[in-house]
Amino acid sequence: MLNQQNTETQESQQAIREQAQETFRNHLKHLSGGNIEAWVGLWQEDGVLEFPYGPAGFPDRKQGKTELFEYMQNFPEHFEVEFTDLIFHPAQDPELMIAEFKSVGKHRETGNPYNQTYISVVRTKDGRIVNYRDFWNPLVAIESVGSVSDAVRFSE
Repeated sequence: MLNQQNTETQESQQAIREQAQETFRNHLKHLSGGNIEAWVGLWQEDGVLEFPYGPAGFPDRKQGKTELFEYMQNFPEHFEVEFTDLIFHPAQDPELMIAEFKSVGKHRETGNPYNQTYISVVRTKDGRIVNYRDFWNPLVAIESVGSVSDAVRFSE
């Protein structure tokens, strides 16, 4: 009986983990495809996107679907990216995931490359993003956009 319960718990946790990973894959797909409305649809109503390494003047966080949409709606106009090399590092909590991945692309106005390496720590609930901590190199963004002030202006 105990072994059956353990097996059922493990299967349930694996299903939750797979759902969380699929949400993350869709996040990357929607961003690279420029579908910001679908991207926002992956978030809980009050979801939080945090930027621990943003440059001075860059927002620390955005919260709620309205702020998330306003912040990202122009992303497809500015950046052309493909996300590659996705690796998940499973956490004990199946709704928490750690993902490593890269972007290969360019800033559309400057033509400068936007080849970024990310580590993301993402918490989901019922297949929706609750909290997303986005660890990226701001120097890559600054070089792609052209200057710190341009990178900050883009984030407004």
